[in-house]
Amino acid sequence: MSSVPYVASIALIHQGERVKLPIRHRHRTKDVHVVKATRRRSHALGSRKPRSSATAAKSRKSAAKFEVAANQNAITAGKSLASAAHEILEDLVVTLQLPPGSLWSEEALSERIGIGRTPVREAVKRLEADYLIRILPRHGIMVAEIDHHEQLLSVDLRRELELFISSRAARRAMGEERNKLVAIATVIDRCTRDGDVLAYLRNVFEANRCLALAARNPFATRSIASLHALSRRFYYRYHAELNNLAEVGRLHSARARAVASGEEEESRRRAMDLVNCVEDYTKRIFFLTLG
Repeated sequence: MSSVPYVASIALIHQGERVKLPIRHRHRTKDVHVVKATRRRSHALGSRKPRSSATAAKSRKSAAKFEVAANQNAITAGKSLASAAHEILEDLVVTLQLPPGSLWSEEALSERIGIGRTPVREAVKRLEADYLIRILPRHGIMVAEIDHHEQLLSVDLRRELELFISSRAARRAMGEERNKLVAIATVIDRCTRDGDVLAYLRNVFEANRCLALAARNPFATRSIASLHALSRRFYYRYHAELNNLAEVGRLHSARARAVASGEEEESRRRAMDLVNCVEDYTKRIFFLTLG
């Protein structure tokens, strides 16, 4: 006798897997199909034990809580989630909370900062372009090691960009931007007096971003952003050995005030002093590591 065709069927749900059964034979074949589905599921999962429903619910609730908070923060700051993820991850890399050489998954980074995987994926691509992260196919996401030779090369390029941006910002900055630079310079002075290197670096980040935007040249802004991130990470790693927070803080605040005053030549001189200092301490570390 020929087999009965699937003229109608029902779907059973077992551990998230849909199993189609013929209606006419469902009573005598149900257990067999479910057992086979269970075996296929167990084989695919290996020896991993499924989480309890309470644990899974708690995890989903925590993820949702972080996601909502991230969305609210991004909206409040006027940024997209991808931009917010980029800034947060960059800060974690710069401050060595994501250590050089460490391996991460996209999911782990998403959970770490409380932002969905799609914005994190976009942020990781930007950080790879900025030489802070390496994407290793089939292995994950690796935080780039600090390369002292490459750091010197970045300072070489940074010199020209800093001079250009400083002079253009002095010429083109709006009144609100000039006021902001003066305010940031005051905060940088306070951070150096307090010896707070983390607050200092975050305010240097704000000063650099304000200067780059005030220069009104998006190509220069994009080019120098990655150099600034590399420089901040390098300084955070070696600031204890350098012990020159007061000096570099003074140079940053002096440059910011010069730009705010609108004096182009003075801004270029202050920028030159700053980059000379950066180059000097980068060379010091470079030769120390050579032994």
